[in-house]
Order: sequence, then C-alpha cells, then structure tokens
Amino acid sequence: MENKQILVVDDNQELREALKDYLGKAGFEVICAENGAVMWKLLETQNPDLIILDIMMPGDDGFTLCQKLRKHSSVPIIMLTAVTEETDRVTGLELGADDYITKSFSPRELLARIKAILRRSQLSDSLSVARKVTFAGWQLDTITRQLKHLETHAVKQLSGADLSLLGLFINHAEKILTRDDIAREIWGRDADPFERGIDVQISRLRTHLEDKDRTLILTVRNKGYMLTSGIRYEH
Repeated sequence: MENKQILVVDDNQELREALKDYLGKAGFEVICAENGAVMWKLLETQNPDLIILDIMMPGDDGFTLCQKLRKHSSVPIIMLTAVTEETDRVTGLELGADDYITKSFSPRELLARIKAILRRSQLSDSLSVARKVTFAGWQLDTITRQLKHLETHAVKQLSGADLSLLGLFINHAEKILTRDDIAREIWGRDADPFERGIDVQISRLRTHLEDKDRTLILTVRNKGYMLTSGIRYEH
C-alpha cells in the first residue's frame, strides 16, 4: 500500500491525530480535515486513494458529504459511525459508501478494511487484460471504469464497491455467487447472517444496470445471486 493517500474527515481532533499516527506507521500518507469545508478545500489540490468520513459532524454531516462526493467521484469511502444502528450503516451504503465501521473499532480492523478496499480497487486479471467488456446491452470500459448503455449511450461512473461487485459477477457470469462470496469481494470478510449491506449493494448495482425486473442479476432463493448474461471481452 506504499504511497497511498488517505483523507480522514472527523471533527474529533484526538481521533484524527490517532488515525494519522497509526495509519502513517502502516505506510500511508494521511491528510486530515475537521469538517466538510476543509475537506473540499483539500480536494482542490489532493487526490486521496480513500476517504474515512465521520457521520456526525457540524455543518454538512457525513451522509451529505458522501452524497455530494458520489456526484463526481468514485473514490472509496469508509463511513465512521458512533452508533451501532443498522439504519446508519444502510443509509451510508445507499448513498454510495464502500464500507462502514463503528468508532469502537480496533485500529487493526480498520487497517484490514482499508487494505481490502484498496486491493479490490485493482481490477481482476480477467478484466484488466480486456479494454472493454460487453454484456446484456451494456459495455464496461475497464480503463475509464465507466459503464455505457449501448442503445441510449447513457454513461455511468461506478464507485469502487459497485465496480468490484460488477467485476465479480462478470468473472462468474451465469454462475451462482453466495452472500459470503460477495462479502469477501466487497469487504474482505464473510457475510453476517443479518447483514443488510449486501442487499443494498445488489440494489445499487441493479439500479445502475436498470434491472427493474431483477432478471439480469437474478436472486436464486436460499443460494445467492447470478448474472444471467453471457460476456464478450474486447482487447
């Protein structure tokens, strides 16, 4: 993870300094902002590889900042929440966050999550050797990471989690993926039996693919999910 830059956005100075120290010792370059205004100012000159974003802050909260970021950026985002309410976690994922962690986290757990997200930001071998991947009327450009509808020419920029999940389905087209398969790809860990985050990620990808009738990404009862289209690679 050498030379990777992380932006920590949190109004708690003690936490900011602790994360800067710990992640710095792990080999990351860490920059910090105490609120959204400072974050936007930093982003004028910096291009972080990942953002750790607190939910509860004065001014724009983390949800608002995440939503605004997703309008023009696919940078991976980890949401920090002080509560264990699932509603906060689901809301963050729905707005485009890649992962979430409560403030009772251990530094080692956070580091593992960061590394998992940054690893998956690298396209898998089968995708990286192809410039374009075509399926079901869509074309994924693996260089720009844009998804284009071949009929309407609508273009969508995928976030890290969405791209990773789509890549997983493409690599296993017409095969069933379990919830654990998906959780390991997205978060680097097995799925919690009551984890709603996977449902949110699947819903987000279906929205990108305009899969309203849920036939392109098919739910296979008691087994998992399957991309029902064949794939064509263009080199």
